[in-house]
Amino acid sequence: MILDQDIKYLKGVGPARAKTLAEELEIRTPGDLLRHYPYKYIDRTTFYSIRQLQEDMSYVQLRGQIIDFETEGEGRRRRLKATFTDGTGYLELVWFNGIKYVEKTYKLHTTYIILGKPTLFGRKFSIAHPEIEEAKGEQTPSQPMQPHYHTTEKMKRSGFTSKLLGELVKGVFEMLGAQGVPETLPEHFTKHHQLISLDAALHAIHFPHSAEVLPAAHRRLKFEELFFLQLDILRYAHNRRMKHAGFPFAKVGECFHEFFHHHLPFSLTEAQKRVIREIRHDMGSGRQMNRLLQGDVGSGKTMVALMCCLIAIDNSFQACLMAPTEILAEQHYATVRSLLGDMNLRIALLTGSTTTAERTKTLRAIESGEIHLLIGTHALIEPTVRFHNLGLAIIDEQHRFGVKQRAKLWNKNTRPPHILVMTATPIPRTLAMTLYGDLDVSVIDELPPGRKPIKTIHYYHRDQPRLIDGLRDQLAQGRQAYIVYPLIEESEKSDLQDLEAGYEQFQKLLPEYTIGKVHGKMRPAEKESAMQAFNEGRTRILVSTTVIEVGVNVPNATVMVVMEAHRFGLAQLHQLRGRVGRGAERSYCVLVTKMELSQTSRRRIAIMTESTDGFEIAEEDLKLRGPGDLEGTQQSGLPFQLHIANITRDADLMAEARQAAADVVASDPDDTHPAYAAIRQQLSKIKKERTNFSAIS
Repeated sequence: MILDQDIKYLKGVGPARAKTLAEELEIRTPGDLLRHYPYKYIDRTTFYSIRQLQEDMSYVQLRGQIIDFETEGEGRRRRLKATFTDGTGYLELVWFNGIKYVEKTYKLHTTYIILGKPTLFGRKFSIAHPEIEEAKGEQTPSQPMQPHYHTTEKMKRSGFTSKLLGELVKGVFEMLGAQGVPETLPEHFTKHHQLISLDAALHAIHFPHSAEVLPAAHRRLKFEELFFLQLDILRYAHNRRMKHAGFPFAKVGECFHEFFHHHLPFSLTEAQKRVIREIRHDMGSGRQMNRLLQGDVGSGKTMVALMCCLIAIDNSFQACLMAPTEILAEQHYATVRSLLGDMNLRIALLTGSTTTAERTKTLRAIESGEIHLLIGTHALIEPTVRFHNLGLAIIDEQHRFGVKQRAKLWNKNTRPPHILVMTATPIPRTLAMTLYGDLDVSVIDELPPGRKPIKTIHYYHRDQPRLIDGLRDQLAQGRQAYIVYPLIEESEKSDLQDLEAGYEQFQKLLPEYTIGKVHGKMRPAEKESAMQAFNEGRTRILVSTTVIEVGVNVPNATVMVVMEAHRFGLAQLHQLRGRVGRGAERSYCVLVTKMELSQTSRRRIAIMTESTDGFEIAEEDLKLRGPGDLEGTQQSGLPFQLHIANITRDADLMAEARQAAADVVASDPDDTHPAYAAIRQQLSKIKKERTNFSAIS
């Protein structure tokens, strides 16, 4: 009860500080405060002398006396300076606020211990706003390792320091007394996983006696976060499987076999065959399928999707394929029409650009069941679209749709259809385990035979003559090229080349070739016209922003030039590179950057030139940018906030926690086993404290 009460009742807080804690750190209870962990510790057992100070030191501890106070400036510019000495030299202590308190509290010629970060001005060191306490003999510090907590600028301005947070944490432990922090995991569970108690872990992380106690505290607290995260996901998946029966697709019939034997343009890869078997098993199991299909650019996901649609059609059901953009939806439609050839199947396209007359006709045919496969954009989920018998819904590049949009597909039949979500953005195993933990995952990890690896080259701006020579060579062979820019118009705040200037520049440098342009601010009809001209080869070079990042398929395009490549994320660069290499010819990706690159940008470019493996690149992207920034995952987020665990660095612990969660779900499928009562209680509490998690479906 103490941990769940309003934090304003904690000694030293009150309504004003409670408001600040809630607004700045989302701390509303003493329990929240205990989960606000220190980000570093300062060793209070070591003392330095002023003579030993160096410019690159962080926090140092000194023992000495203040021998002089001096005030400078007036009003808001007033500051207080003190001269401090320990007998080996002098340094300046400086205060910009809280001056009255300092003048009233600290005395001349009294021995103090001061703690702070030394800064060198001219030839003298100074410490701004040092922590000061009176030295009493040669006592051992009460806190050998002093914790430091993150505070915001607003908190600092109102005098809310790291030290004050530490004192408030102490107050929580004092209120709890001998009973300590209640355990959230059963004893048999903590013993099995070699975890120290929650009370011991929280004491150790806030007030460690030495660095040696921290690893066990970290392990306990990280494991618990990851365990409840995975338990929530796996419980959700288990409950959904129990609740939703799926349409049983009992057979693989005439449509599938006719396509496989007479229309398949090339042999399927072993990876494609394996994935189709996995999906076929799901759809025939009597349970609703919820499967994620991951495949690198060009791996053949569309072919797998089409063959799964044919299984649905063979079982007298309709299928639909939803894409995030009109360009991609139209491309899927054209590809499927071409592959099916003269097969007696009716395919329809529905997008925002579909004319009213055509839309009316299509809607009527969908409802009557005449249309077997509907391909389109978010127009598919509008209330006016009523299926006769939808059995399979496929969502391409699913991260571009909101959860509510995807959920609308569930209501397109009396019983939810089977769901297959596809992505060409490779997701690292550690992240997929969390973001898509409730889905079964299939991976196409093999490219079709005959595909040549794309050669990736790094050029600087000064290498423009080499870039133009390379482009001219490919264009002379009848090939086409993309040139991608990060900006549309010149920005005063940026030194980047912009698309409009680049378009004009390449027209001058390569006047013998027709150059088109496409960007997000163009009207849909203009954009479509520019894309169509490039698809048909009437335009040889396409200058573009990242609107061509996903789904554009022009096999004759063999060069992708990414201007200002240092401004793009790894996943985005990999997606752009995937627009070429779709034919039998050798393809090239040229990354053009400025000379002065940050260490992170240089690493990104190096990874791109060294690897074409999307999953390897995704792992590196996660390490460089963190899960919150990973391209394609921003909308998904994590179902729980992680205070101490890190899904990249703690991948092994994540796997162990996931297995532990799976064991609990298997041992207690009905949520009734007394041995897991504490776990159920804690999970229920966590779920009340945060936004409900809507699983990907």
